[in-house]
Amino acid sequence: MKKYVLDLEVKSVERLHERYVLLRLTHENPLPPMLPGQFVEVRVDGSPGTFLRRPISINYVDEANNELWLLVATVGDGTRRLARLTAGERLNCVLPLGNSFTMPADPSKRLLLVGGGVGVAPLLYFGKCIAEMGAKPTFLLGARSAQDLLLLDEFNKYGRVYVTTEDGSAGERGFVTNHSLLQKEHFDQISTCGPKPMMVAVARYASKADIDCEASLENMMACGLGACLCCVEKTTEGNICVCKEGPVLNIKKLLWQL
Repeated sequence: MKKYVLDLEVKSVERLHERYVLLRLTHENPLPPMLPGQFVEVRVDGSPGTFLRRPISINYVDEANNELWLLVATVGDGTRRLARLTAGERLNCVLPLGNSFTMPADPSKRLLLVGGGVGVAPLLYFGKCIAEMGAKPTFLLGARSAQDLLLLDEFNKYGRVYVTTEDGSAGERGFVTNHSLLQKEHFDQISTCGPKPMMVAVARYASKADIDCEASLENMMACGLGACLCCVEKTTEGNICVCKEGPVLNIKKLLWQL
């Protein structure tokens, strides 16, 4: 897909939690086509210690309102600066980057989308795209506590939503791979994004159950174009740049201990 460097206008900044903000961005021209699972590289202005762009998953694309949503976890100086943006400011973005999740070939396929923490971000747009083709995905979302669960109302628009929390304050207590749903139902395809230990556990479950599974990796990605080599991942096909040949990879290509 063609890549663009655009100064997007900040339409709104919504603080969802003390650690998370939702940026709604727009442009005077129609936004370029974007696929679920792709990401953008954001230039952080006004943060003297932030020299490299920050990769952020495409959370949602609202074509009707010409909006791109980015869900940002404030974990460092750069992302904290993004959280301080205000409506009307400009954010320089390179987009869309990377590959995408695999859309189901048949709407009757049973799809499970598993996310943890801010890793739920790309699954919302993926769920929307799946729903638009006539299928109904199932979301399994994990977090530390109820207050860390993000955008549940939005996820509920596109499919069934199941939740786990580590402290038991919402949904079932424990991790996503402990949820009773996985014992009660069978799925044809699983897509996951979140902390690596969670994705490895999901991949292990999928492998044992012989379910096709993709994981969206969150390696450090400075350029987004495969030039800086800081996101290299060892695979069955040799070393690859996650930003260019990923971030979405079939678990059969990954050298994870399953």
